[in-house]
Amino acid sequence: MHRFILPALFFLLLVSGAHAHSVEYQIENRGISARFFFLPDEPASYSPYEVFGPGDTVAHQKGRTDKNGVVSFLPDRPGAWSIKVTAESEHGGHAANPVIQVSEGLLVESFSKPLVATYQKFFVGIGVLLGAFGLWALWSARRTTRNTAGCTPAE
Repeated sequence: MHRFILPALFFLLLVSGAHAHSVEYQIENRGISARFFFLPDEPASYSPYEVFGPGDTVAHQKGRTDKNGVVSFLPDRPGAWSIKVTAESEHGGHAANPVIQVSEGLLVESFSKPLVATYQKFFVGIGVLLGAFGLWALWSARRTTRNTAGCTPAE
């Protein structure tokens, strides 16, 4: 009986020592994610970013967006958090800096949008009206030039 106790204790020590060298993990259902893209089907993949917490001068987190243009981070306090993303496209560099208001429960309370995104329909409407006015002015000027091209000035 004593012959089996010492090997069993040795085996238990060996197994518990192996456990100390493993990589542990924990999965939690919390955090904030933001998706960055040029067009809905054109993500800002692998773009560098920095996340700053309220009042921070040193980044809380740095990295690159994933292949879908997503940045995820876990805030550790409420307040205004900002994500600075610099993305490269065929048209050059682009930057985005949304500010996310994080509540006491460390959830998204609200977030800022660029002026163009907030009033997109208004800007598109103004663009269509200006384009229509430009075409009308061009057509009108061309018609006036045609009518006066063959006339001689009155003396």
